[in-house]
Amino acid sequence: MSRTSSPRGDQWTFLTNHARVLIALARDPEARGRDVAAAIGITERAVQLIVADLEAAGYLTRERVGRRNRYTIDPTVALRHPSEADHPVGDLLATFLHREDIPADDRERAAS
Repeated sequence: MSRTSSPRGDQWTFLTNHARVLIALARDPEARGRDVAAAIGITERAVQLIVADLEAAGYLTRERVGRRNRYTIDPTVALRHPSEADHPVGDLLATFLHREDIPADDRERAAS
């Protein structure tokens, strides 16, 4: 099977940076913005803006712990696009995370 070159290039991906940041914070709720940025290939400022978006939309909450932040994800919040609005974000996270990788308090909220 041959690969045809797209006129727009081969730079697109299936997940947005918002999804990538959310997945990264689900994996490590105490991750620093610079570490998330490095892991997914965006700037630290972009991570900050995305975290603010996710927090404003109710997908996560931020708690200050000493000099760091701890993020808690609400897996029950619906995905934003109308065609996926009947699925909670927890479904997306479950696709990319092993169940034991999800913090226990998030697992309990998803089960209720």
